[in-house]
Amino acid sequence: MLQILGSSARLCDGLPRRSFLQIGALGLGGLTLGSLMKAEAASGKKNHKSVIMVYLSGGLAHQDTFDPKPNAPPELRGEFKLIATKLPGVQFTEMVPKLAAINDKFITIRSIVGQPDEHSSWMSYTGTPMDAAKRDKKPHFGSVVAKLQGQTDPVMPAFVDLTPTMQHKPYNSAGPAMLGSKAAAVKVDGEEVAVMKTLTVTADRLGDRKALLEGMDRIKRASTVGAETFHDRAFEVLTSSKMVDALDLNKEKQSVRDRYGKGSPKHMGDGAPMWNEQLLMARRLVEAGARVVTLGYGFWDTHGQNFKHLKQHMPTFDQGISALIEDLSARSLDQDCTVVVWGEFGRTPKINKDAGRDHWARVNGALLAGGGMKMGQVIGSTDSSAGEAKNEPIPYPWVLATVYKNLGIDPHSMVYDVGGRPNPVLPSSVGVIDRAYG
Repeated sequence: MLQILGSSARLCDGLPRRSFLQIGALGLGGLTLGSLMKAEAASGKKNHKSVIMVYLSGGLAHQDTFDPKPNAPPELRGEFKLIATKLPGVQFTEMVPKLAAINDKFITIRSIVGQPDEHSSWMSYTGTPMDAAKRDKKPHFGSVVAKLQGQTDPVMPAFVDLTPTMQHKPYNSAGPAMLGSKAAAVKVDGEEVAVMKTLTVTADRLGDRKALLEGMDRIKRASTVGAETFHDRAFEVLTSSKMVDALDLNKEKQSVRDRYGKGSPKHMGDGAPMWNEQLLMARRLVEAGARVVTLGYGFWDTHGQNFKHLKQHMPTFDQGISALIEDLSARSLDQDCTVVVWGEFGRTPKINKDAGRDHWARVNGALLAGGGMKMGQVIGSTDSSAGEAKNEPIPYPWVLATVYKNLGIDPHSMVYDVGGRPNPVLPSSVGVIDRAYG
């Protein structure tokens, strides 16, 4: 088997990186090249709806960002000033001025409920708490999309996960579970990008192997009337620069890169990096044909020094998330691409002795943008301490149901596991956030 060689470092699953790309078994979500090409040919090119989900590992303090309580006592209110937003009567804190200026371009949900007190991405990605999801083999929503809708382009995976492996394992993305490896994400971090950019196989060597396979195809065609070969298109995957181009920010205008900012690929705590360049990669990937792009972003488990932490890191958050929303809108991608920004829970109303806020699973917030929804809304509210959902509580799975709807998937339809057994995408009790559409 001919390998396209990269670094000899090892992937998180134990495989050497030099095996990342192989002719005959290119690791795109577990698909071989032939099956990848055949699946695309059989399904045809579909209307391209997409989603970018930004998972905030650790749980962001909702009351210090998008749900401030100016009339609460000091031990609850915190130290940040309130600022006006683009929407009359709606206030955020001073930590998110760029997002406050464009909140007519997204939906603020202040009443997400239903997450247990666990540091885990599983509820965000599967709509089910971690232990139950593992027990019942619930797949990542991106795997469901990959299984049901397939690829829009033969050389662009349906589902790309940009999250590097985090030290706290439950923060990491859920897998395809019952749907099998063919529905898995293509997991790409900075090191995989480097591998793809430094291929050591020359075009001449690829040409020699292609000529051999073309000879085999001629023999097959002589014995099988109407047989099709997918080798030509398989080699297009190997020689195409489409995915590498999407990940290569040197091909982006400097003014756009400056608008997003950089952040850092270095992990924060035991969670994710705050790497704004990945937000730009996500936009480039959906523009190039990916249906789902997910990434972990930052570390928000602020048991101590909550306000110091937010002062240091929220400017990066504010710049990157606002840039993503504005960029999609400027490129007229906002009607087709849904953006979801959320984490596993909020933080306690009461500030603790270490100037921090602890876990608060009773309520959380989220930002939603694009996807054909009606922007400029604030959905739900919390009580005077930001401790309980007061109006319009929105369970976690309802957000995923809304994402599925935006992608053109009935959230109550069936997806078939590796054994051919039907399973509901989401339970029949899960609804769509109707208010999201005005």
